[in-house]
Amino acid sequence: MSVNQQDLDPDSTTDVEDVADAEEELIKKCEEMWKDMEECQNKLSLTGTETLTDSNIQKLGPSESESQVMKRLSLLIMQVKCLTAELSQWQKETPEMIPLNEEILVTLGKEEFQKLRHDLELVLSTIQSNNEKLKEDLEREQKWLDEQQQILESLNVIQNELKQQVVTFSESRIFNELKTKMSDIKEYKEKLLVTMGEFLEDHFPLPDRNVKKKKKNIQESTAQLITLHDMLEILLNRLFGVPHDPYVKISDSFWPPYIELLLRNGIALRHPEDPTRIRLEAFHQ
Repeated sequence: MSVNQQDLDPDSTTDVEDVADAEEELIKKCEEMWKDMEECQNKLSLTGTETLTDSNIQKLGPSESESQVMKRLSLLIMQVKCLTAELSQWQKETPEMIPLNEEILVTLGKEEFQKLRHDLELVLSTIQSNNEKLKEDLEREQKWLDEQQQILESLNVIQNELKQQVVTFSESRIFNELKTKMSDIKEYKEKLLVTMGEFLEDHFPLPDRNVKKKKKNIQESTAQLITLHDMLEILLNRLFGVPHDPYVKISDSFWPPYIELLLRNGIALRHPEDPTRIRLEAFHQ
């Protein structure tokens, strides 16, 4: 079958009468096939079948007799057989091909080309619109990038100017200043310790062992007593040396009046579970 290139051109002028004749021929073929299908359906429905009417359905109810049930069952069986026969018949049928001549093929080809051209034009329009949008986005992003680069250049200039204005300090000078401050602090600490020691020795001396006991039933301790200054130094070293366990066991060298003095004035605290252990109050916290 040869088809002229000019006839396949979707832009060429179509013959209205040829198209109308081809459509009428297709419609007639479809109507003939539909009539054949209706005739086959009528023949199958009339072959030994009996339909169940609405009046019969309304008569049947919960108290229907056995004969009515059997009748309904037989009708359903017949309907199943009818549908099975119809299915078998349709399976044996071979669809009839509609004979198409050269004019019909040319007409259908032109219609397909026109439809394809329309779809491609829509796709092209959509792509062009997307390209325009992407182009606008690219220009906007490029403008934003240029602005950020200008800001970065300005910040670099400011940073360089600030670097030139910064006054550099010598590391040795800083080290010497810190060393001098530490030395002054240590000297001040030693002065405080000496002053506190002298104050404690003057106002809180050790008890005189030559003085006789007022109560004869109290035995004198044989342990060597330590001064209040030494007691505070032991408690202080324990507090800073072992901060997680700052309590000190009360030994015989601790004079009880000095212990009571520290406890009553809030300078020392007893252990909540062991009264034989005390700690220095953490005044630095």
